[in-house]
Amino acid sequence: MASEIVLVRHGATEWSENGRHTGRTDLPLIARGRAEAEALRLRIADRAFALVLMSPLERARETCRIVGLAADAQVDDDLREWDYGDYEGLTTVEIRRDRPDWTVFADGAPSGESPDQVGARADRVIARADAVEGAVALVAHGHLLRVLAARWIGLASGGGARLYLGTGTLSVLAFERETKVLQSWNCA
Repeated sequence: MASEIVLVRHGATEWSENGRHTGRTDLPLIARGRAEAEALRLRIADRAFALVLMSPLERARETCRIVGLAADAQVDDDLREWDYGDYEGLTTVEIRRDRPDWTVFADGAPSGESPDQVGARADRVIARADAVEGAVALVAHGHLLRVLAARWIGLASGGGARLYLGTGTLSVLAFERETKVLQSWNCA
């Protein structure tokens, strides 16, 4: 069983800066995002990981390289960001012009994924991490990691709505005795 899971959210991209939903669109980091990743490198330099998994998308792969985990990293397609379907590239304000009460954590995205589908992917990643002895690092995306953390502590996928996660941050999922907990969250 994993002793802890370190979540690394990728650094800033052009679309994360302006609030556009970025699922399938494969954007690189911007200068600020590379600086965020470089700062994370110092925070995890002394950690050893039994398993490192990363999203296949460029922003996560670039973050993984900068933080120094790429040499041992394996791509895991389940770590892709939420598929926003018809809402790809739109901001929440734009979406709410037609659907005033919309949230991705409750409603998902038309022609994209539902919260339960993202939760199923998160559960598979957790199971993969739990099969390893030692610490695990996951390099991925904001909404996916929020769902993963919610699932870790026994909440439905929608519980991720209450877990804000900035770009270029570290979070740690761990145990207090046998109980799965958020040990630290959203640390820049």
